[in-house]
Amino acid sequence: MKNVTDSFVSLGHWPSAGSFGFNTDILATNPINLSVVLGVLIFFGKGVLNDLLDNRKQRILSTIRNSEELRGGAIEKLEKAKARLRKVKMEADEFRVNGYSEIEREKLNLINSTYHNLERLENYKNETIQFEQQRAINQVRQRVFQQALQGALGTLNSCLNNELHLRTISANIGIFGAMKEITD
Repeated sequence: MKNVTDSFVSLGHWPSAGSFGFNTDILATNPINLSVVLGVLIFFGKGVLNDLLDNRKQRILSTIRNSEELRGGAIEKLEKAKARLRKVKMEADEFRVNGYSEIEREKLNLINSTYHNLERLENYKNETIQFEQQRAINQVRQRVFQQALQGALGTLNSCLNNELHLRTISANIGIFGAMKEITD
């Protein structure tokens, strides 16, 4: 490292006749040389610096344009999403209203169906009661008829003697014979 530093220091001691070199002694340098060097740096460096600044400016503007385009796209997507959300909300409200009306309709149908079933069961109950009443009446009639028939037979058997019995049989045979002659 010391060799590199010595090399630069020795550059200042080289003779300047016919050669180009840097004089590191500021007091020994000529202000004209400094102004020429600064002028050359400003003249040539200005274009490079302007190019660098223009490139940087273009990149910044491009980034801003891209950001604006992205922002515009994001706003457009946001608006589409908001519109879709409104549409979905409207559809949800419609489904909710239709669902409630469908529930009400089903409720009314169920009430009507239950009412008709109750009417049908009431009619069936009444028919069953009437049938059972009719059957009970028929049973009572049969029982009364059987008792009356048994009573009549008992009375006939107790009242009939052999002679009356024979006359009844003869009279009935005569009636049957007369009926047979009429039909022939």
